[in-house]
Amino acid sequence: MLAVFALSFGVIIAVNLTLAFKAVSTFPGLEVKNSYVASQDFDARRQAQQALGWTSAVTYDAGQVALNITDAAGQPVQAADIGVLIGRKTTVEYDSYPVMTFDGTTYRAAADLGPGVWIVKVTAQSESGVTFEQRLDLWVSE
Repeated sequence: MLAVFALSFGVIIAVNLTLAFKAVSTFPGLEVKNSYVASQDFDARRQAQQALGWTSAVTYDAGQVALNITDAAGQPVQAADIGVLIGRKTTVEYDSYPVMTFDGTTYRAAADLGPGVWIVKVTAQSESGVTFEQRLDLWVSE
């Protein structure tokens, strides 16, 4: 009876330690170094971004990521500068920064994405210097 009791608790402790290790080792990290400092100008940045009237959408097909940024009138936007991060939600292992090229209506880049949910973080600079930031979910089917 003592052996069954010890084995049962041993299994519980081993599972807990394994789950704790996985949780800590796959945590991608902090979004900002100091949340207080980041919060000081958040509202001003948000209002400036909303004033742009930009929206974005992302798709994936045949090894190509396509990012559409449109203005309030629905016209394509060519940003002064653009950066894109593609990765998984829970780990930085698959993070990539593809070089996006603008074809007149859409930003495109080659990417080898496996099936599942991906995040796409877009940071674009307008001609007036306003930063547009958005995090999009991208579902890739098999």
